[in-house]
Amino acid sequence: MSDMSGNHRSLLERAAEHYDLGSVLRAPAPQPVSQPDPQPAPVAPPAPAPVAAEPIRPVVEAAPPVRPRAASGVAIVDRGALARAGCITPEAPDSGLAEEFRLVKHQLLAQIEAGKDDRARSVLICSAQPRSGKTFCAINLALSLAGEKDVEVLLVDGDFIKPGALALLGIPSGPGFVDALADPSADPESFVIRTDVQGLSVLPAGRKANNIPELLASETGREVLVKLIAGDKRRIILFDSPPALMASHATVLADLVGRALVVVRADQTTEADLRETIGLLAGCEISLILNGAGLAVTGRKYGAYDGYGHED
Repeated sequence: MSDMSGNHRSLLERAAEHYDLGSVLRAPAPQPVSQPDPQPAPVAPPAPAPVAAEPIRPVVEAAPPVRPRAASGVAIVDRGALARAGCITPEAPDSGLAEEFRLVKHQLLAQIEAGKDDRARSVLICSAQPRSGKTFCAINLALSLAGEKDVEVLLVDGDFIKPGALALLGIPSGPGFVDALADPSADPESFVIRTDVQGLSVLPAGRKANNIPELLASETGREVLVKLIAGDKRRIILFDSPPALMASHATVLADLVGRALVVVRADQTTEADLRETIGLLAGCEISLILNGAGLAVTGRKYGAYDGYGHED
């Protein structure tokens, strides 16, 4: 992979510089502190600022209705829903967003290639708090990776409390990951749904259960992940998980996967929350993705997500 420097720094590189990931990892993890949920800030007119950062926008439309699967059993991805949410749209012309996720993708592929075992092909996408854009980043990274000729992507809707990735793609939900955890005799591959986007498959969250963290931490949890990794030697598995400071699922998943990408929202994610999140995800390698920051590069605004309105 060619060296990326100067004006071509990716979201991962800018996030690490902005939040000084090295000092966060070197510092002792703080003790968890119970804090009240922050109240939403009132919407105010934009004001001039030295750094153009995209404001958090409220959701102005309901989640798109799910669409039926094609007769062949292949799920049809709703391109219109992706476009309305400001996501990468398959077969659409290139955009600044697509270029930004190419940079993230190439660094991730290099890290996976350097991994010591097959577990490196499983990646957790997480955030400290809600409204940081983790599902937005998970979907766009999955679509970008699916464009690689020798890569198969499996996007797991692992936000078991508030699953939303499949709904944004316009794919009906159903039995999925939790069902495979609850039934050791089940074949996890039987719950995988192929899509009409070449190289992209999805795995629903599955049934509701009160003991999902315990199921994930069990030997069955490890076996299910091993089976999914072994299902295709070209497969990269992306888990969209609940926010780390909102539920324990992400902490348990971090012990199973090879790497975590922590999404930090510009002007929203605090250093204290980031430190605590990194401490909770210490079971795997960690990188950062900076979301919602404006930066002009050769006429394009990398990281300025026009139409970005999906909060999770």
